[in-house]
Amino acid sequence: MGQLVEFALNNPLLVGALVMALIAAIGNEVRLRGQAGVSVGPQEAVRLINQGGAVVDLRDAPAFAAGHIVDAVNLTAEELSGKAGEKFRKKKALVLVCNTGTTSAKAAKTLRAAGQENAWSLDGGMAAWQKENLPVVAAKTPKANA
Repeated sequence: MGQLVEFALNNPLLVGALVMALIAAIGNEVRLRGQAGVSVGPQEAVRLINQGGAVVDLRDAPAFAAGHIVDAVNLTAEELSGKAGEKFRKKKALVLVCNTGTTSAKAAKTLRAAGQENAWSLDGGMAAWQKENLPVVAAKTPKANA
């Protein structure tokens, strides 16, 4: 035990780095456990969509217009939890999408607490979807009359 204390006193930067790494690992684990049970990966999301699930994109309108999942509906998290989201409660599954998966995970938890048991967050968001080279459509811009 004395050697451990001596080592720590002689190597404060090394011990500090170890402590910071442990804090980071614990923080990451807590974050992942908070999302556990509400997130699905891109391939599982495809399966849910193919089985009749709906996709709700929670990103802002410009991000949605730049590229979104086919047949996705663009709503804010507030609209989804309000009356606008009522029509999705009848679907088999509801896949929520945001940029990185954080906002959609929170929204999925909120919907599940309200009784929507098939609300899922796309783990990693649109970034993960695009990384898997899954289809994305962009909003059509109106053609100018010549």
